[in-house]
Amino acid sequence: MMTDILLGVLAGLLLGAFFFGGLWWTVQKLATSKRPALWVMGSFLLRMGVTMTGFYVVANGGDWQRLLGCLLGFIMARLVVIKLTPVHTGDAPCT
Repeated sequence: MMTDILLGVLAGLLLGAFFFGGLWWTVQKLATSKRPALWVMGSFLLRMGVTMTGFYVVANGGDWQRLLGCLLGFIMARLVVIKLTPVHTGDAPCT
């Protein structure tokens, strides 16, 4: 039981790092892109597809504890990415 929860948390951390790290990378690319809408939509579809597939694999078998651990890890990854990404204020361009 505890192992299932820890595996879920680990999966959630990886999925969250992929999702939110990819979001940060996409936003960085928007500043220099000639087709920002393509970047936004392509990134969104890829990130959501991978993340939802990951959650489906974790939830396969109906283990709600593992799924809850995955959600917790996903949220923890979000907090980590927020802490690690720089905050830009003012009119300075993001680089």
